[in-house]
Amino acid sequence: MASSTQTSGSSSTARWFALTVRHQHERQTARSLDWKGLETLVPCYPTSHRWSDRVKEVETPLFAGYVFCRFELRERIRVLNTPGVARIVGFGGAPAALQDEEIGGIQAALQSRLRLWPWQYLRAGDQVRIERGPLRGVQGTLLREPEGLRLVIGVELLRRAVAVEVDPEMIAPLRLWEGSEASCPEKSHLEIQRRCG
Repeated sequence: MASSTQTSGSSSTARWFALTVRHQHERQTARSLDWKGLETLVPCYPTSHRWSDRVKEVETPLFAGYVFCRFELRERIRVLNTPGVARIVGFGGAPAALQDEEIGGIQAALQSRLRLWPWQYLRAGDQVRIERGPLRGVQGTLLREPEGLRLVIGVELLRRAVAVEVDPEMIAPLRLWEGSEASCPEKSHLEIQRRCG
């Protein structure tokens, strides 16, 4: 799993935006933005590609056709003039900033070194919070698959998501964190194991 990132000068008005880019030009476009001093994120995951004589593992973008970029709105012309950038995702012609929590969740999943891959964006399902481990504090949708439990982290604006493997001991239903039972994580573990085990 790889990501292309660069830290630019911090600014309280800089926000994360999603940029649509030319097909299979995510990392090349990110490098061009990096060169301009902008912070970018291109989360990737390993996939196997078969050629006639061999199989090779390559890094494939989790959000194909998109680059995440952090900048101030006054810099949008400089961003749009970058080779490979088609547009800034938004509504009614106005750029729409992403939630910091969504980008933070993806970054935490990448840094965790746990296995992850693209997933369909979901609205239904149990909302959970990771209690311990490298993803502590990340929230998402819990899924039960034959191979085990998955935490789905969505980017609402793009209607895209990624899934990461998790253990039952790591998670608690989100409603417990919002209610008076938040101080009793043991109950949350038992509840998840009953419903997902």
